Amino acid sequence: MADDDRRDDRRPDPDALLALADKDRRGKLTVFLGAAPGVGKTYAMLSRAKRLKADGADLVVGLVETHGRSETAALLDGLEVLPRRRVAHRGRMLEEFDLDAALERRPRIVIVDELAHSNPDDSRHPKRHQDIEELISAGIDVWTALNIQHLESLADLVAQITGVTVRERVPDVVLKRADEVLLVDLAPSELIERLKDGKVYLPESANRAVDRFFRLGNLTALRELALRRTADRVDDQMVDYLKQNAIDGPWATGERLIVCVGSDPLSEKVVRVASRLASGLNAPWLVVSVERADREVETPERLQRIETLFRLAEQLGAETRRVIGNDFVEEILKLARREHATQIVIGTRKRSRWQKLVTRSLPDALARQASGLGVHIVTPEGGTVVAPDGRRSGRRRPHSDRRRCRRSASSP
Repeated sequence: MADDDRRDDRRPDPDALLALADKDRRGKLTVFLGAAPGVGKTYAMLSRAKRLKADGADLVVGLVETHGRSETAALLDGLEVLPRRRVAHRGRMLEEFDLDAALERRPRIVIVDELAHSNPDDSRHPKRHQDIEELISAGIDVWTALNIQHLESLADLVAQITGVTVRERVPDVVLKRADEVLLVDLAPSELIERLKDGKVYLPESANRAVDRFFRLGNLTALRELALRRTADRVDDQMVDYLKQNAIDGPWATGERLIVCVGSDPLSEKVVRVASRLASGLNAPWLVVSVERADREVETPERLQRIETLFRLAEQLGAETRRVIGNDFVEEILKLARREHATQIVIGTRKRSRWQKLVTRSLPDALARQASGLGVHIVTPEGGTVVAPDGRRSGRRRPHSDRRRCRRSASSP
């Protein structure tokens, strides 16, 4: 790579700087994160609100759910509470958060509990996290609370652990974009005691909750998920700092994956394999499609396949991105450095012996040049070949010019 290219790589990431500037214009989102209901998220939120209110902060309560807990309800004394919106739903009246009232009042900080809540049919937004996004876009700081089982990417895992399917889910990007994530932690044994004492749910529903969800093993696993996700959030903040200050990666405090896909049938399998790998490593992952700069206009069929693949990746918790370039190895490695990735996942189709002798495939070239990165190669037959730290075991391929690897990422 030329000296000019190296200097360009050391410039601050423009996307990171734009994101930082955008945050300065928006309100701030603070999420009180817990492993399960009853750990004290709402209590911690209101306790902090009381302290700020005493210091003169312009803070109001848009909505808080106390669930019959007298200690939590007592913290509302002295705080300004906005009236709720009454909504008829399936033959009964519900009291919901009034988004328009909050926008009209326009406080510096508004508390809106239960981030994963689904709104009634006649609401402006179907989900509460969308209400909160509108408040933040209007320049209002929002405090909210979330249990770890409501994250979209963890829904399947939580169902396996607890046997309970979580219906209300929040896209992972909501937590990722939060300005502050505060973990509210409580030992599982203490939480079970609180439940038995009637401090979590109303007493008549406590036994059923213990039997199904509030088991020691379940709560221990959920607590570990919450702790890991909070640690990942700290790692994300560090990576943002590195990008904004042009500090080269990879940053080894946590795993980060780059997943290369195209419009070929194998790419769906690549995404699913990468999803399992990211889940096992508890790592953020970015799915990228590299397009040739000199390619003619993409066909609608290929564009649709990529869009479908990106939607699948986003549902599984990934970010997605398109990259334009002719040297795919260079573009992928440049992206890996900018994103501080530690591993690359890519698929490869079966190649004849003659093809292997004449040209080096894109995965082979990446494995040779990805110094400091692990490379996972997904094959159609079902397995993966792992090339840790940019080295590949087994027989070496004959040397060929790197220009032979300037081919479509959809056919590695």
